[in-house]
Amino acid sequence: MKPPYDITPKILKLIRAISEKIGEVNANYLTKQSPQLRKQNRIKTIHSSLKMEGNTLTIEQITALIENKRVIGPEKDVIEVLNAIKVYEKLHSYTFSSDKSFLKAHLELMNGLIESAGKYRKEGVGIVKGTIVEHIAPPFDSVPHLMKDLFEYLKDTDELTLLKSCVFHYEMEFIHPFLDGNGRMGRLWQTVILMSEYPVFEFLPFETLISKTQDDYYKSLALSDKVGNSTIFIEYMLGVIDKSLKNLLNYNNRVLKDTDRLEYFLNLGIKEFSRKEYMNIFKDLSSATASRDLKKGLEMNRLESVGNLNKTKYIVK
Repeated sequence: MKPPYDITPKILKLIRAISEKIGEVNANYLTKQSPQLRKQNRIKTIHSSLKMEGNTLTIEQITALIENKRVIGPEKDVIEVLNAIKVYEKLHSYTFSSDKSFLKAHLELMNGLIESAGKYRKEGVGIVKGTIVEHIAPPFDSVPHLMKDLFEYLKDTDELTLLKSCVFHYEMEFIHPFLDGNGRMGRLWQTVILMSEYPVFEFLPFETLISKTQDDYYKSLALSDKVGNSTIFIEYMLGVIDKSLKNLLNYNNRVLKDTDRLEYFLNLGIKEFSRKEYMNIFKDLSSATASRDLKKGLEMNRLESVGNLNKTKYIVK
């Protein structure tokens, strides 16, 4: 049975905006990010998602762990990060519509942290904030068939992937299928679902924005619980996705300087281009700066040029 939610004007507006931005992302080759930018975004994703669960490691410490360096920190926090690094490095190995793949991801994410890693819970759970019980999850013996139904919903080809990813995220949090790791699994699996249609989400750290708007995240979950459908949560999550895409498209928010910018461009896979085509990728770039970048590429023997003045073409070596 299809999980309940309403299509509101806000949802329609956000879907249109996201679709337009994804088109622009594809047109600007931003799905082929440089290795450096991919690494930075993955670190942001891991840091933000685990920070919401109380992990104390910094971005610098997570970077060190990715580079196989030793860090000093709580053992549990280090294990959480090492597990997350492994999981996010193999996102393509998970099948978004498979409950077995979902359980495997939980096993790898929570390995060494809880005894029941990779298994649905066998006891009742609730979410308590202070002295208030905010949510009582469904009985544990209902979890397997509820999750099975949810994965059947993911196979609905008539449903938009953007909507399915948000609905799954909310419904999974409502079911609370695990004793621990539900929050990070909800965010991880939404990424896996989105990636099935839009490659850009492999390296788009929307978890960073969720972390920054953590109160709104939990509030939207609680309000959806009260009304009995995921509409409010869908509006929140689509807003986060839209803003994340906007940040990606905004050159000023990309960590690219001098040779980093040139390196980014060279990793796009474009073999031959003009200065104008180079500037089309970097919207705020002046012609003088573009010329300096390309001169640098020639000096580094990464490029060769043919033609003169405005008819100059650059060929990637």
